[in-house]
Amino acid sequence: MNDSLTGKKPAPGLPANSESQRIIEAYNRRDQALPPGRYSSFEISHLLLQQELERRILRVLGSRTHQNLAGRRILEVGCGSGRWLRQFIQWGAAPEDLAGVDLLPDRIVQAHKLCPAGVHLECGDASHLAFESQSFDIVFQAMAFTSILSGEVKGSVAQEMLRVLRKDGFVLWYDFFVNNPRNPDVRGVGKTELRELFPGCLIQCARVTLAPPIGRLLGRFSESAYRFVSALRFASTHFLAVIEKP
Repeated sequence: MNDSLTGKKPAPGLPANSESQRIIEAYNRRDQALPPGRYSSFEISHLLLQQELERRILRVLGSRTHQNLAGRRILEVGCGSGRWLRQFIQWGAAPEDLAGVDLLPDRIVQAHKLCPAGVHLECGDASHLAFESQSFDIVFQAMAFTSILSGEVKGSVAQEMLRVLRKDGFVLWYDFFVNNPRNPDVRGVGKTELRELFPGCLIQCARVTLAPPIGRLLGRFSESAYRFVSALRFASTHFLAVIEKP
């Protein structure tokens, strides 16, 4: 990553605010309780989910980048171990044009191990991004906002995403819009809240992703049944959205 992109302020490092600490503790509990292999590509339902999502994201990217990510600067908020950053590289982005930020130190350690050396990775709070304004063509987030329960923090993260986004760029959003009754540490983000988080922006939403509990059942039974029910969208639980500055 070009050093000029990180000239606004020093990296915030590990945050001290209560919401950030709550998120860290929630992920620690989740990691301990998660069944082994739940999100492995060897789990057929998860593989089918990922394949469908990748196709949908590629259509969005292709229509807005003329099917060319070369030279596009991309930031992922909540990058985890860098899976999507590596996917962007497979789709044609250069490692030195990619950046990822995550709150969890162990995720960033893993991302450093798995991503090419040119990818810029930071452990820190996305409500204070250490990048220059208008320095990215695409800002991507997948499943990060629903882990933030504080409306104030969500608003700050959204503002920062828009700040670092170029005028002709776009935010690519993937997250669920329904609540998970079994997980009080997350909360769905619907269209109304999405408009509140990005006021004045042009927002295009599409329903995607079969509800994971249904998907896991169908995936074990039949791949074709999974694809058929998923295509109907009535049991979709996530939005894939494109958000553009006014």
